[in-house]
Amino acid sequence: MVSLHSFPPIETAGAHLLILGTMPGRVSLQEQQYYAHPRNAFWRIVGKFLGFDADRTYEERVAALAASGIALWDVLKSCTRKGSLDSAIAIDTIVPNDFRTFFAAHPHIRRICFNGANAENLFRKYVRSQLADPAAMAYIRLPSTSPANATIPLAEKIHAWRVIASDGNIMPQYGEIHR
Repeated sequence: MVSLHSFPPIETAGAHLLILGTMPGRVSLQEQQYYAHPRNAFWRIVGKFLGFDADRTYEERVAALAASGIALWDVLKSCTRKGSLDSAIAIDTIVPNDFRTFFAAHPHIRRICFNGANAENLFRKYVRSQLADPAAMAYIRLPSTSPANATIPLAEKIHAWRVIASDGNIMPQYGEIHR
């Protein structure tokens, strides 16, 4: 197993929404880019709602995300894992990111969207109880954009992910909005 370390967040001072993954996969770590695997649908889905082409440069996609008031990060700061699957993470090696400091610097964030159930589960287990006011946030689990999540068609993922472009009034069909 290999010890892995996440990336710094993509952030802007005025961010109002945070999208959380678990830990970058092997290809993303090699490329030093969030969601770099060519079959990961993240940038295609997000680009559809934020009005940019997923084939733009990574820097342009990151700038579009930040300009839309969306921050992007991972729940885990580090862990040990063989391969890219979240199920291969060695639980006893998990170190979560410093969300207390992150949220203190981003007071406008009121919604957290999880890119898959594992990101949500790890956040609830390792992070939520450390927040100053966890009830002040809305938590939305979305279907994973990973190519490993092939049981959900892309059209269904796109439909669920539309909540990132809303003001919070669209109810997701995957994970409920929790306070």
